[in-house]
Amino acid sequence: MEELNSCKTAIERCAQTKTFSIAHLYKEEKAMDMHIHDCYELYYSISGGKQFLIDNRFYSISPGDLFVINQYESHKLTQIDNSVHERIVLSIYPDFVRRLSTAETDLDYCFSNRDSRFQHRLSLDRASRQRFLYYVNKITSADGYAHDIIEQAAFLELLAMINALMMNALSDSHAAEPPVSDYKYNQQVNDILAYINQNIGQNITVEQLAASFFLSESYICRIFKQATGTTINKYITARRISIAKAHLNAGDSVGVAFEKSGFGDYSSFFKAFTKAVGVSPKKYANLSVS
Repeated sequence: MEELNSCKTAIERCAQTKTFSIAHLYKEEKAMDMHIHDCYELYYSISGGKQFLIDNRFYSISPGDLFVINQYESHKLTQIDNSVHERIVLSIYPDFVRRLSTAETDLDYCFSNRDSRFQHRLSLDRASRQRFLYYVNKITSADGYAHDIIEQAAFLELLAMINALMMNALSDSHAAEPPVSDYKYNQQVNDILAYINQNIGQNITVEQLAASFFLSESYICRIFKQATGTTINKYITARRISIAKAHLNAGDSVGVAFEKSGFGDYSSFFKAFTKAVGVSPKKYANLSVS
């Protein structure tokens, strides 16, 4: 399998093949704005970095950290500096994982399970890091006769390893109460994120947020952008699109998805959804059930 050097290209390739793709990235690709996509994402950090914002959680990024993100979770790298930021990103088509699963082995578990103990980050030990890189290298170096079988076999082993690590992490008694510092960069911004997510179905404006937190509009916009790397309005839009996608994938009508997502009017919902997802809500709903 070809090793790509662009995350956007990897996402497009994944959608085209309906399997998976791999990108090896450095600092030269600009981090995307707050975004969502129809592929699962496995994000493995080689050099470490500053922060990851996934939905309403901040995570610091250290070498060997693996992030597991599903197709409904909006995310963005934040606070990236000018140093080399090396990482490997796998874009994975959800139905491909489900087809590979068996009655005894649910390979989709790490992407679908989101109970109260769940964290997006797995901090791999030395042995797990070596195994992860071994499987990736086996996939990207496969060539010639039976390369497709070798790629899929290595991919299966990789997913099996990640799911086992996730299950072990969730069974750890300490997993239920992770250190607050792991995903809290700024107390004010953390409170703002919580407020937005608790009221995402209602009309939320910068003016309203500023009044609720007794802050000026310029100040609340500044600290939010500094902490998250995106604006308040872009974050709210990304979260609402994530919610709409989840409802459409669950079989709800476009009208229900619009109502539950919190957009003020259908025109805004239609334009934002189509721009972010690439197809209209109705077409996305039809694709989801096909």
